[in-house]
Amino acid sequence: MAISNSSLPPLCEKISYKSYVLRAVDLTILGLFFSLLVYRILHMSQNDTVWLVAFLCESLFSFVWLIITCIKWSPAEYKPYPDRLDERDLDLPSVDMFVPTADPVREPPIIIVNTVLSLLAVNYPANKLACYVSDDGCSPLTYFCLKEASKFSKIWVPFCKKYNVKVRAPFRYFLNPMTSLEDPEFATEWGMTKREYEKLALKVEDATGDSHCLNADDDFEAFSNTKPNDHSSIVKVIWENKGGVGDEKEVPHFVYISREKRPNYLHHYKAGAMNFLIRVSGLMTNAPYMLNVDCDMYVNEANVVRQAMCIFLQGSMNQNHCGFVQFPQFFYDSNADELTVLQSYLGRGIAGIQGPVCAGSGCFHTRRVMYGLSLDDLEDNGSLSSVATREFLAEEDLVRKFGNSKEMVNSVVVALQRKSNPQTILTNSLDAAKEVGHCPYEYQTSWGKTIGWLYDSTSEDVHTSIGIHSRGWTSSYISPNPPSFLGCMPPGGPEAMLQQRRWATGLLEILFNKQSPLIGMFHRKIRFRQRLAYLNLSVWGLRSIPELFYCLLPAYCLFHNSPLFPKGPCLGIIVTLVGMHCLYTQWEFMSLGFSGLFEKGKYGIPLSTLSKATFLAAIFVVFSVGK
Repeated sequence: MAISNSSLPPLCEKISYKSYVLRAVDLTILGLFFSLLVYRILHMSQNDTVWLVAFLCESLFSFVWLIITCIKWSPAEYKPYPDRLDERDLDLPSVDMFVPTADPVREPPIIIVNTVLSLLAVNYPANKLACYVSDDGCSPLTYFCLKEASKFSKIWVPFCKKYNVKVRAPFRYFLNPMTSLEDPEFATEWGMTKREYEKLALKVEDATGDSHCLNADDDFEAFSNTKPNDHSSIVKVIWENKGGVGDEKEVPHFVYISREKRPNYLHHYKAGAMNFLIRVSGLMTNAPYMLNVDCDMYVNEANVVRQAMCIFLQGSMNQNHCGFVQFPQFFYDSNADELTVLQSYLGRGIAGIQGPVCAGSGCFHTRRVMYGLSLDDLEDNGSLSSVATREFLAEEDLVRKFGNSKEMVNSVVVALQRKSNPQTILTNSLDAAKEVGHCPYEYQTSWGKTIGWLYDSTSEDVHTSIGIHSRGWTSSYISPNPPSFLGCMPPGGPEAMLQQRRWATGLLEILFNKQSPLIGMFHRKIRFRQRLAYLNLSVWGLRSIPELFYCLLPAYCLFHNSPLFPKGPCLGIIVTLVGMHCLYTQWEFMSLGFSGLFEKGKYGIPLSTLSKATFLAAIFVVFSVGK
C-alpha cells in the first residue's frame, strides 16, 4: 500500500549517525592492532611459542575489529511519525500478533498474561488486530490463564484507551501509586481496574499451585491424556471480535493454539511453532503484516503498531523494499547493559547497511515476504510479475510448497495478490487450522526451507533474516524513546548459561549450513558488508577460544619468565591500544546512561569479551615493564 499524496509530510525519515571522530578512533585502534602484528612478525624468530600464540590471538582480534569497523561505518535508524497517519485517508492494514511459549514453569503464566494484555490494548483499531498464542507445551494451565486474561481484557483495554495509558502491561502499570491530584472519575476506575487485576493475579497464582482443578471444566477436555511432546493439535478461539468497527471498547481476536507433537517427528523448536502460527493466522485472519513477541516481553509503547506501519505505508519506502521492521530488545529486571550497547552501536551500524538482523522478538514481518517472495517476483507497483504469477499461483506449485490444505492454498493466493480479506467467523476455520498443525503436514513442502521461519538452526531468527536479505529485501530499525518493548532476562546461573549456549550453538549451525556468510559472499542479493555483519554474529561463540588463551598467557609467562609484550618504546603500542579500547568501551556505556567501569567495587558493567581480555593483558604490562 503506497501513499499517493506527496504534498503531506513523510510518515518516517532515515536518521544517520555518522561520526568522523568515532571513525577516526576505530581506524586508530585498527592501526594499532596492525602495528602490533607487524612488530610480532619482525621479532617472531627471537621469541618462543608464546609469541606465536599471542600473534594468532591478536590476529583474530584484529580481524574482528576490522569487521566491527566496517559494520559501524554508517549507522542509521528510522524515525516514525505515527501521528501523521491520521492526516491520511488510509484504511490501516490488519496485523496478526504472535506470542510463542513452551513451558509454564520456566515462563510463568502471569508474565504471559501481561504480555498478551499489553498487545490487546495497543493503540490500533481492534478490528484490525488478532492475537495468537502458541503453547508448545500444551499446558491446560496456560490456556486457563489466557481465558481469565481475556475476561479482564474487557476492562483493561477500554480503560487504557479511554485514559491513554502509556504502559499497557498491568503488572508494570500498577507499580506506581495513583496521585491524589487525579480526576475523581479516573481514580474510581483506576481503583476498580487494579482490584480486578489483583483478582486475576490471584486466580493465576492459585491455578499455578493446583492445576488439577482445571480438569473439571469441559472446555479442557482437549488437554486430557496429553503430554508436552505427545498430543494432537489444539486450536481454541478464546475471544472473537464480532463488532468489527474498531470501537475503543472492542477487544481484538484472541486465539490459543498448540501444534501436534509426536515422539517420532521433528518439531524444529520455536521455528516450527512460528510456522504453525503463520498457517493458522493465514486461515483465520490472513493479515498482511505479522508481529512476533516473546512471551516475556510486553508492549511498553502503545503506538508501536502505528510506528511500524509508518515504515510499511510510506510511499518512498517502496524503492527500498522493506521486508521487516525490527525494534530493539530492552529489559527491565536484570543486568543486560552489554546487550543494550550492542544494539545501540552494532545494531544501528547493521541497520545502515541493508537493515537490522531479525532478533526473534519485537519484529514486524510482511506475510508475502515470509511466503518466499523475492524482489524479482514483483513489479514496480508491488504486484506479482507475470513470471511470478505463473510460478507462485499455479495450483500444483502451491500445493507442493504450502501443503495439501485447500483452505491454506486459498489464503496464500489472497495474501500474495494483496486482496482484501473478507470478514469471516473464526470458528469456521477450526478444522482446517487443526489440519495444518498435524506433524506430517510439512513433509515434502517448502515450510522451513524457503517459506516461513527457516529450520536447521536453533537461532531461527538470524537464519530467517539471512534468507530474507539474500532475496534482496531490506529491513528497518526503529529505536524510540521510551522503548517499545521491555522484557526480562534470565537472572543468571544455569538459565543464563543455557540461553548463551543455545545462541552460540544456533549461530554456529548457521556458519556451517548452506546459508553460511562464508558461502556465497560475492553472489546473491545480500550486500558484502551485510555478509560481514552476519559473519561477525556467526563466529560469536568461537571467539571465546582465542580470548580464553589470551587471558591465560600472562599467567603462563609469569611462571616461565617469558616476554609477552614489546619492550622499550614499542611497549607504547600495547599500552595505547589497551587504553584506547577500554576508554572507548567506557564511553559507549556512559553515553547511554550507564555508570561505567568501576561501579560498586566491581570491574564495572559488562564489557565485551575483547575488553576483558585486553584489560587482563594491561595488568600484565606492569610485570612486563619490570623485566
